[in-house]
Amino acid sequence: MNTRVLLPAADGATRAYTPRGEPLPAPAGGPPLASRTVFAAAHVVADPRADVTPDGPAAVDWDATLAFRRHLWSHGLGVAEAMDTAQRGMGLDWPGAAELIRRSAAEATAAGGRIACGVGTDQLTLPAGLPRVRAAYEEQLALVESVGARAVLMASRALAAAAASPDDYLETYGHLLRQAREPVILHWLGPMFDPALEGYWGSADLDAATDTFLQVIAAHPGKVDGIKVSLLDAGRETALRRRLPQGVRCYTGDDFNYPELIAGDEQGFSHALLGVFDPLGPLAATAVRALDTGDVQKFRELLDPTVALSRHLFQPPTRYYKTGVVLLAWLAGHQSHFTMVGGLQSARSLPHLARAYELADGLGLFPDPALAAARMRSLLTVHGVPQ
Repeated sequence: MNTRVLLPAADGATRAYTPRGEPLPAPAGGPPLASRTVFAAAHVVADPRADVTPDGPAAVDWDATLAFRRHLWSHGLGVAEAMDTAQRGMGLDWPGAAELIRRSAAEATAAGGRIACGVGTDQLTLPAGLPRVRAAYEEQLALVESVGARAVLMASRALAAAAASPDDYLETYGHLLRQAREPVILHWLGPMFDPALEGYWGSADLDAATDTFLQVIAAHPGKVDGIKVSLLDAGRETALRRRLPQGVRCYTGDDFNYPELIAGDEQGFSHALLGVFDPLGPLAATAVRALDTGDVQKFRELLDPTVALSRHLFQPPTRYYKTGVVLLAWLAGHQSHFTMVGGLQSARSLPHLARAYELADGLGLFPDPALAAARMRSLLTVHGVPQ
């Protein structure tokens, strides 16, 4: 039996890697986490047998997609649905996202799981003026509220293109917050995740943008559950967190610095809404349960070693992190194939995927390391790296 995997390097060479023999002990599931509110932004599973084109509507394997969400809920995590991890605007269009929201919300009700769903403007064709931007947001907000999910007001490419000043952001978000039935999560997604969002909140100066962001929150007390910050800057997130009004949560979206931000300091901490918690789900839940008992050291011991994997998955161009996330889901046995909507499985190089496998295996993320190794060998063989 082959007990090693020949991994390719960026220079074209190969090296032998010996996978771990046994997985880590399987974490027990449990009720929702107590000390932090934690959402894993979940990926969608493509239907590999569908006859589709990269620019056509996505074909989703609904059974596998919903089974993965039940996996996350079983460990006490919430699911952040139809976010950028689910390839919103990168393979999944609004009709597909709307169906995903409906199905996942129904599944959350059946499973007793926490769910928040992305509200955006991706049904628009650009350019679009501010009235159409508001109407698009309203359409999506109405759907999310109708299924009983928490709304996440996502950053909008259309708004970034249409807004002429910070006042346009204040007016647009104010309009939406006034009509929201329940408090929402505001999402600030940096341009490393989507270059079209450069200058969001009306300025490329992050200090000025932060002031506008905080103005939106302050003007609508009781309408903002929290903010989700994805700027990959721990210092900036901490400073912003300390300026939030009482009762408004900060959900870290920093896939580079999440252990320190979730652990927090003497002045507070961040909750979490993270794409990397898709592959890290059970381990992340175990770590946060340590925080529930006040054991910060155990939390850091469990989660700090995962940062190397996360930084690898989210390396530039950061928006293609989804490819590594889906690779790990396939290797872990959560789906039967490595195919993505929009053909995005081709967005990362073979050496990049090989390193993701090696780092994940070293962390013990695969319930069946032998299956993961066999699948990685098959992928490498198909791509010209004989095993």
